[in-house]
Parts: sequence; structure tokens; C-alpha cells
Amino acid sequence: MGHRKNSAPRRGSLAFRPRGRAASLVPSIRTWPTVEEGEPRFLGFCGFKAGSLHVITTDDREKTPNFGKRRFNAATVLETPPVTICGLRAYHKVRGKERAIIDVFANELPKELDRLVRIKSGNNEKSLQQLDSDAQAATRVVAIACARPSLTGLSQEKPFLFELGVGGKDMKSKIEYVRGLLGKEIPSSEVLKPGMFVDAIAVSKGKGFEGPVTRHGIKRKQHKSRKSVRAVGVIGPWNPTTMMYTVPRAGQMGLNQRTEYNKRILLVSEPQNTVTPAGGFPHYGEVKTPYVILKGSVPGAVKRLVRLRLPLRSPSRKIQQPKIMEVSTRSNWKA
Repeated sequence: MGHRKNSAPRRGSLAFRPRGRAASLVPSIRTWPTVEEGEPRFLGFCGFKAGSLHVITTDDREKTPNFGKRRFNAATVLETPPVTICGLRAYHKVRGKERAIIDVFANELPKELDRLVRIKSGNNEKSLQQLDSDAQAATRVVAIACARPSLTGLSQEKPFLFELGVGGKDMKSKIEYVRGLLGKEIPSSEVLKPGMFVDAIAVSKGKGFEGPVTRHGIKRKQHKSRKSVRAVGVIGPWNPTTMMYTVPRAGQMGLNQRTEYNKRILLVSEPQNTVTPAGGFPHYGEVKTPYVILKGSVPGAVKRLVRLRLPLRSPSRKIQQPKIMEVSTRSNWKA
């Protein structure tokens, strides 16, 4: 610590290294929860962040002082238009690493998909035969889904393409489940239910290039300090001449992929029961398709894609539908 009189904790968490810009606005999900019970089903969905509001519910946490009383909940609205199942992909392990065996695409794909990638649809008989023969060697099956922002009224016409995990008893049933849904649209109500918990994964707001005071939260030096005030006092020793990776430095702030675990779903509703405030959500507009209300905040800017995944760290509390007393639709935004 040099000649300091008092010790202090290091500034800036090392848990978020590297703090570089995200490669894509579509967050990648590397791990899906293991669900081997019940009928095959999808393990995630997606939505577009519309805005925030508050929901008043009855506190259903047992053995708490406020059980049964009114509870104020800050919440986030995600517009969840139906996603199209464009294809199926099977993986198998080679020397400890997963490799894709085969891709099978639907005969009819959304026209907007041509803006993103060219996929040769049709003539899937050979691919399906190969998939049936390689089903025993497959270790994981995912669905290739397409989300179209144009369904929500957003100006973006280019869709988003990503993988959806599939859970079920055995590999054969999961393959048949996805094959039966090729080219069809899946509504959010088939995957998301009120009261269940999900993980929200998105790319956070970008703040640009920032110094170590803003980026890591270090303290400013005294105003008579040599050369600089908003910089680290010592970045390393004279001998050996080295600088540790733990030293807070300037660089990109924000636009990182972040995961919020165990977000409770308060409401899954249709657009007839509108939550749009008067004048629309700020910088978003009107919610025109089915939507989901999540308790708490969600990473990312307005209009950004948010991927939802069944909880990887399942909470201990039981899942029950929340008792909603009021959903605020009053806008507090001032132009």
C-alpha cells in the first residue's frame, strides 16, 4: 500500500473481467438448466424491454412480518411477441468438446430472415434421415428460433436468430418435439407462467470510454497531487517493472452481457389488458403484442432484446401465482 496510513479495500470487482464491449446485442447462453422430467418443452424465451412501472401485490412470503399485507414492487415490462422455430440442431461431444452434427431447417421461413442470413430451406429428407440415424450419438438438442422486432411495432426489420434449449426425458422425444414445431410460432404463454422464476440475460447500456474513477469507483486524489487527480496513485513497483491485471484502468464502460438470476414473473398477459401509460412508454411507444411483467430491474436499454431462461439456480421458495392488486399505468415521464 506504499506510505498510506490507512488500508482500504481494492476498488472495482474482478468478477466482471474482461470489461470489453459485447460482440453482439444478442446475448449468448452457454449453459441451460437440466430438465429431465415431464413432457419436452423449451427452456427459454425472449422479449423486448419496453419500460418500467410498479405493481402492488399481496405479500405471499410465509413466516415474514408482512405476510398477507400490501407490497410495492418495482417491475419491468417486456414485450414478448411469438417466436418462430426455424430449425433444429443436434450436438455431440468429440474429445470433450461439443460439435454440431446436423442442422434441419423448416420448409417455410420468415421473409425477414433474408436480411440476416441466407438459409437453404426444403429438401430436408436426407437431413432428417441422418438425424434419425445419429439420434443416439446426440448429447444435446436445441431449437433455432427467430424473433422479429417488427411484430412489436419497432422500426427494426432485421430479426434476431438464436438457440433455445429443449428439456425432456430422452433425446428421441426432444427431437420429435422440435420437428413437430418447425416453421410454427410459439407464444410466450406456452413457456412462461405467472409466479415462476427466470434468468434475464441482456447486454447492458453502453457508457463509452470512461476513466478509473467512474469505471471502477476509485477515490480521487487530493487537488494538489502531482500531474493528475482522477488517476490511480501507483500502477506498479519500480522493481520489478510490472503492472498487475488488478490495477483499475480506463476503458470501455457498459455494453457488457449481464445475467440477473431468479427474476419472478408477476404477470403474463395479452395485449387486450394493456399496461401502456398515456402517451406510451418513454422512447418505446405502445405495447401491441403479449407482454410479461418481471419483478425488479432488467439489464439493457429500452428496445433491447432480453433473453429469458429457466432458472439455473432454482430458488428454494415454492412457485405460486402472485396476487396482484393493482398495476400502475400512470406515466411520470416529463418531456
